[in-house]
Amino acid sequence: MGGGSLLTPILILLFGFKPTLAVGTDVLHGAIFKTFGAVRHRRLGTVHARMTFWMFLGSGPMSLLGVQLAEWMENRYGDGAQSISAKVIGAALVLGGLGFLAKTFVKRGVQPDNGPFLLQHRDRVISFTLGALGGFIVGLTSVGSGTFFALVMLLVFPLTAAKIVGTDIFHAAALLWVAGLSHLLHGNVDVGAMAWLLLGSIPGILLGSQMTVRVPERSLRVALATVLAASGVRLLEVPSYDLLVPAILVAGAGLALGVEINRPGGRVAAFVRRLAWQR
Repeated sequence: MGGGSLLTPILILLFGFKPTLAVGTDVLHGAIFKTFGAVRHRRLGTVHARMTFWMFLGSGPMSLLGVQLAEWMENRYGDGAQSISAKVIGAALVLGGLGFLAKTFVKRGVQPDNGPFLLQHRDRVISFTLGALGGFIVGLTSVGSGTFFALVMLLVFPLTAAKIVGTDIFHAAALLWVAGLSHLLHGNVDVGAMAWLLLGSIPGILLGSQMTVRVPERSLRVALATVLAASGVRLLEVPSYDLLVPAILVAGAGLALGVEINRPGGRVAAFVRRLAWQR
């Protein structure tokens, strides 16, 4: 989560990419490296395949519409359109991060269950609608494949954090291939920059997918909420965001560590108790 939220503005602000070129490069890059993570998560059993199917029925076609709209806006309004879109999504990410964090500690609504989850008619409708809305946003801005999908799945489906991440990445890989190839056909991809990005992201996602099934549930949720909030603040470009984003990440890491320390039977808690006993 958060890669698309961070990578696109980095390409624009630090490397001088045009907004549309940054989005296209990010999307096709994400399609390639997330495919490695998708295969890995599928082998680990952290993918809900039927939910992925219903989300993709909506997201695939709508992502193409998002790409077409991005191309039209770029030709009509220039960089201003991308700036407005980034700020709107940034605000949504901050709110999503706060909601994510609240969901971790407020024990209400749908609770995670590691057992089999059979989709009902309501679940298929939600999955399709989520895919359609999220796919459109991904095609338009590249943001959303690792944020909105996971957030809605967390709130409405009884999936563990590991299955949310695995299902999200598997669906994102399929969705980004559709949007990425469309951007490529429109000439919105810097192939050279994408190749360099892949040198780091492929090993990174393979390592991350392995860690997902090892990280404790609540600590992982806190980490996901932190990335959401930091990504949103970065897109909003609030005053002193260059200091605020690292501060949010450090605070989130501290909170995740505190959650792990207080988790009964956790390794960190056992290590702290051992240190205290030695003293």
